[in-house]
Amino acid sequence: MTADGAKPACEEALTAPIAVTPGDPAGIGPDLLLFLAHAGLEGPVVAIADPDMLAARARALELPITLAQTPAGPPWSSPAPGTLWVHPLPLAKPCEPGVPDPTNASSLLAALDTAVDGCLGGSFSALVTGPLSKAIINESGVPFTGHTEYLAARCGGAHPVMLLAGGGLRVALATTHLPLRAVAGAIQQSRIERVLRILHADLRGRFAVDAPRIAVLGLNPHAGENGHLGDEEITVIGPVIRRLQAEGMRLTGPLPADTAFTPERLARCDAVLAMYHDQGLPVLKHASFGLAVNVTLGLPIIRTSVDHGTAFDLAGTGRADAGSLRAAIASAAAMACAAGG
Repeated sequence: MTADGAKPACEEALTAPIAVTPGDPAGIGPDLLLFLAHAGLEGPVVAIADPDMLAARARALELPITLAQTPAGPPWSSPAPGTLWVHPLPLAKPCEPGVPDPTNASSLLAALDTAVDGCLGGSFSALVTGPLSKAIINESGVPFTGHTEYLAARCGGAHPVMLLAGGGLRVALATTHLPLRAVAGAIQQSRIERVLRILHADLRGRFAVDAPRIAVLGLNPHAGENGHLGDEEITVIGPVIRRLQAEGMRLTGPLPADTAFTPERLARCDAVLAMYHDQGLPVLKHASFGLAVNVTLGLPIIRTSVDHGTAFDLAGTGRADAGSLRAAIASAAAMACAAGG
């Protein structure tokens, strides 16, 4: 099952394997992928990573893993338990678990570039990303606000929409990695309309929801309290909702965020659009942390990711939980098959 409850389609329907970038090699991303490979990956997964790093981490975790070249296909089948297919991409510098090094930032971004080019060119059917540290990449001198923004730029400037799915919820964001003081200025009619159109289209095309019902949150406490606690609901969000409702979209809102996630309201919607990162995601992560999937909508490629960070303190210890990565791979496979492979 995928994180949002859909059954992943059979792997034989994929026209190309799924690329996985493990993320920061000093974090838990490599551990999680090796755990899954040891148990048996559910789908044709290819790691874009340094094979020496993977081999060293497997030894540290005492996991007998065979690193192999990706076979020719299709049809595709999952690698045998204990086997991990690798597209080799060396690190700039060997790393130790739990000791991040900005020197490797260029290698990590190169892995993303390789994966995106492969997805756009048909060599990969989808991309699943492990966790990166924004701070470490910025310390290398490369401006980096997150996977979502970077992938959008690499895909020709597409407008990305971040959606997390898990615990029976789908929560999308109107803004992503912005300081809180910058959020209000970013809430504009053009942005809200664009995000809602992308969310509506991808709920239909990638999640097979024929007539999506979307609950739209307000920006301010109590959705502005009729303008007494802010007027963005009146001047920005409300007019967009009414305009798209007139086109036939099934939208409700602007809703107060503190009461939007009650079971009764959630039963009447297929997704919630939150105005900023920490308005909607704490609820979803409370319901499904460790099993949720981060999906980037609005791109010409399929991209999913884990719902957690690098957890440098757990890297190499064997204590990390691979549930979110397993769900991210399953969701990527399901969406790729729904899109025709």
